[in-house]
Amino acid sequence: MHNMFSHKYRFGRQPVFTLSMLAFVFSWAGCALKTPEIFHVGILSGLNFTAKVGDGFKTKMTVLGYVEGRNIIYDHQTTDFDITMYKMILNRFVHEQVDLIFVFPTEATQEAKAAVQGSRIPVVFAIANIEDTGLVESVRAPGNNITGVRYPGPDIALQRFEILRELAPRVKRILIPYQRGYPIVSSQLDALRPVAAAAGITLVEAPAADKEELAGLLAARTAAKNIGVDAILALAEPLFVTSDAFVVMAAFADRHHIPIAGALMMAEGHESLFGLHVNDFNVGQQAASQAVKILKGIPAGSIPIVSADPYFQLNYRAVIKLGLHVSEGLLSRANEVIR
Repeated sequence: MHNMFSHKYRFGRQPVFTLSMLAFVFSWAGCALKTPEIFHVGILSGLNFTAKVGDGFKTKMTVLGYVEGRNIIYDHQTTDFDITMYKMILNRFVHEQVDLIFVFPTEATQEAKAAVQGSRIPVVFAIANIEDTGLVESVRAPGNNITGVRYPGPDIALQRFEILRELAPRVKRILIPYQRGYPIVSSQLDALRPVAAAAGITLVEAPAADKEELAGLLAARTAAKNIGVDAILALAEPLFVTSDAFVVMAAFADRHHIPIAGALMMAEGHESLFGLHVNDFNVGQQAASQAVKILKGIPAGSIPIVSADPYFQLNYRAVIKLGLHVSEGLLSRANEVIR
């Protein structure tokens, strides 16, 4: 009897114990499955002038549910137009196999595209020209595991030209300084040349490798009887918006009492008249929306490129200081007026 009872007892209780254990195991497994994946995102901010792009990106990512330290980790690296640093930072991102690289502007994006070749790491770019750079196959289907926010460089170059003409209608010779060999310059010049010619305006191109070469070019003009230019206009490129190079140009402009404009810069007491760029913070937010699609499994190369909207900043105090007139129409078009 004792053995029978013991056998029945063991036989009767075993299924209950097994079911309890299974319930515990599945409950534990369910909790484990619900643990959020932590994404590792490498950010390369390649130009100080566009640094707010990264802030906009992180802010929007948080809004979209990717909270830093909870389900996403950023490795945010910055440098100011240093190609050697671009390569070092990007190679480390690839070595660490980050889940996504967010990069800006154009030159850094080109380096990122090269760095991820042979890997499966997707790239999202911002403030990058796609004209004449080979970054993407097309706007609708960029390919190569890359997508991003296009910088409308040629369009903005034309608009900068027209705003300068509206502010300073007597200008006939415009100095165009730019980083020699920079890939996005040619498309902007191609857009500007016929428009300037039709308006009877001469574009005086001044390519330079760095601020020292630029200073030499401007010193030679100062030494001549006639400096040969009536204004300085920025293209979308890094030389103008690098602080030390801008100071060289702005000091020349102040000395000869001519307008300097195109990108909004203020350094060492020098100021440009206006900037037509994009809102860097908003562009970062646009890029975040694309990044989230990738983290949810959509291939980057299938996500269409989006374009950033121009953002017009008018430095009213600098315009008035130079004795120029601002129409009500131009004032009303400004997204931001600095007084």
